Amino acid sequence: MLGVPREVDQKAIKDAFRALALKYHPDRNKEPGVEERFKEIAEAYAVLSDPAKRKEYDAGGFAGVAGFSPQDLFGGIDFEDIFGGLNFDFGGGWFDRFFRRRAGPPRGANLEVDLLVPLQRVVTGGTEPVRITRPQTCPSCHGSGAKPGTTPRVCVNCDGTGQQKRSRREGKGNVLIQQITTCPVCNGKGKIVDQLCPQCSGRGEVEREETLTVNIPVGVEEGMALRIPGHGMPAPVPNGAAGDFFVVVRTAPDPRFERSGADLYREETIEVADAVLGTTVAVPTLETPARVTIPPATQPDEVLRLRGKGLPEFGGGRRGDIYLRIRVRIPERLTANERALYEQLRAVRHARSRTTVH
Repeated sequence: MLGVPREVDQKAIKDAFRALALKYHPDRNKEPGVEERFKEIAEAYAVLSDPAKRKEYDAGGFAGVAGFSPQDLFGGIDFEDIFGGLNFDFGGGWFDRFFRRRAGPPRGANLEVDLLVPLQRVVTGGTEPVRITRPQTCPSCHGSGAKPGTTPRVCVNCDGTGQQKRSRREGKGNVLIQQITTCPVCNGKGKIVDQLCPQCSGRGEVEREETLTVNIPVGVEEGMALRIPGHGMPAPVPNGAAGDFFVVVRTAPDPRFERSGADLYREETIEVADAVLGTTVAVPTLETPARVTIPPATQPDEVLRLRGKGLPEFGGGRRGDIYLRIRVRIPERLTANERALYEQLRAVRHARSRTTVH
């Protein structure tokens, strides 16, 4: 599952897991089926990184570790040690999300926004403010919708279920048919508020604007989702946990470059004479401009590479490249002197061709 040989050491197992987990983490990779792939990778690492579990696996395959609970598998793994320093959520949030069933009240829904960051922020990393307006649990009534000092009462029409059930029997077989509808008295809430909370007018929520700070890791990838726990929608029931807030990073347009992963692409236009004879041009980079030599006889659409001048790779030490696509400008208007020189050049080229043929 991790793509490592059977006799490999623990460091190689850890490195293989780290690389695959970064690739398939569902907050980074939105392809179908990636969540299941991520779970398989994590479970494989949990088995292979523990000598006792690995012995069970070597003896009986996955059947030998089938009885382990998620806590048994992952309890001894220090994920902070593996992923520390990347400013990315590999902590308890994803463990709860994929490997535990949540107990207690249901959580609120997650929120997601796009954040445009310039290329320079991809290079340096750092913090970016994000302003959001979202409903939050009313601090006065704590989500109940009732005036402080009072409590909602159970709806007697539905016994607090929020539903009405009607049963009848039909047909020759006396088949029991049950119809379930939303309680019209409490509107499905199961409770009735007699005195509304003055701060939220009985909604149990209030709109709040806040500014959050998100940590942008060096080399942040296009479309990477960065998680801020507990800042999503409030829970649908009192005392439930709020959802999470995801900031999806998008690269801001840059007039100098087009981004593709860690590589940058740019078009550079030169004159015909420079394409023929060669020249040197100043090309912008993410640091200081670079002097690039255009070799003689460079053809239109030829691509030159500036190694290591692109963006840093996320979680790695290398940098991408800058690729220059060369465009050759054909003059649209010529002076009399330029026309004479081009005609002279054409005559020379024709004479050379005839000499070569003969």
